[in-house]
Amino acid sequence: MATHVVLLRGVNVGGHNRLPMAEFRRVLESLGYDGVATYLQSGNAVCRAPGPTDEVADAVARALEDDLGLAVPVVTRSADQWAELVAANPLAHLEEDPKRLHVTFLDGPPDPERVAALASAAATLAPERIEVLGADAYLHTPHGFADTKFTPAFLERRLGRVATTRNWRTVLALAEMVDAAG
Repeated sequence: MATHVVLLRGVNVGGHNRLPMAEFRRVLESLGYDGVATYLQSGNAVCRAPGPTDEVADAVARALEDDLGLAVPVVTRSADQWAELVAANPLAHLEEDPKRLHVTFLDGPPDPERVAALASAAATLAPERIEVLGADAYLHTPHGFADTKFTPAFLERRLGRVATTRNWRTVLALAEMVDAAG
């Protein structure tokens, strides 16, 4: 069993896809995962589960749909991947306020041509910045995330991958949970 971070896209947002975190924990535990802990009400969990991250994501997505009728995208990262993405943030030096830094988690690395096209388009959106490293897109939104063009839907269209975004404070809180899970 390895530690995984499980991120759901689009739950408990604007009254849609309601999912109490107790139900989310129950679903994860029903899969045989242990050490399940959730963070906030937006579909963030840390758990110990067998198998690679893509298999965990598929199993969680199927279980949410089968058990609760909830069809939502699921993105996962291993503990090692989480530690690497925290350490690798190329935009951390730009901002001290964690509400202005974000990571958009993709369900896999995007095509390099799409990343290059996004980089060209992003240049016109300054002072906002984006850097895509593997399957993670780091965002700096100096005017706040509410007004950014770099929404998950925008990034999904541009990069051709499922996307879900978390602010840096959440990323760091989940890193602490991963560390505690061992």
